[in-house]
Amino acid sequence: MTYKILACDDEKDIVRAIEIFLTAEGYEVYTANDGIEALEVLKNNEIDLVILDLMMPRMDGITALVKIRANYTVPVIILSAKSEFEDKVLGLNIGADDYVTKPFNSIELMARVKSLLRRSHVLNKTQKPKEEVHGIYELGRLKVDDIKKEVFVEGESISLTPFEYKILLFLIKNAGRVYSSNAIYEHVWDEAPINAKKIISVHICHLRNKIEIDPRNPELLKSIYGMGYKLEG
Repeated sequence: MTYKILACDDEKDIVRAIEIFLTAEGYEVYTANDGIEALEVLKNNEIDLVILDLMMPRMDGITALVKIRANYTVPVIILSAKSEFEDKVLGLNIGADDYVTKPFNSIELMARVKSLLRRSHVLNKTQKPKEEVHGIYELGRLKVDDIKKEVFVEGESISLTPFEYKILLFLIKNAGRVYSSNAIYEHVWDEAPINAKKIISVHICHLRNKIEIDPRNPELLKSIYGMGYKLEG
């Protein structure tokens, strides 16, 4: 089996170097120079792993990662300069599987690629979550049926607005991961964030009133100070 890897960076010399290293190891390599190109490659090819730079024109790595995580389970390694520590942490919190600091060591990068591919291959062979296959997602007392567009709490059907539903579906699909208000807004509204913190805060408040036993002490839909929100059971 030949693994397909996407290398995305706006610096063409870096992309070329990564391509040379990966090709030498027997991988099939696809390249992109920004997030928009990366998403197009993912759309048209069965990619096994993505190496994604953070600072890029048109669509940066963080934005691209949010969109990738909304649609794909492919492992992602982010590339980060030392001065981008906060972005690196954010990247890991919203779904990156690993990171490599620039300037990177080719041996270290190859080792991380092999490790992630090995882990991903094992998981894909042993785990096929029924909720993803059937469009039904369950977490604790919460159940979302994305086929019928219904939400249940402890077996009782509840009514949500379209945006409340989209936010909840996004978070339950990515349970345990922290998403900023901007990331949630961009995914749900599919546009650049505008007043995202206030808008998402209001919707989260309404959701808690509908799914939590005690909305003031949420057990499912939690706030992570300074970072955003996550759903966990």
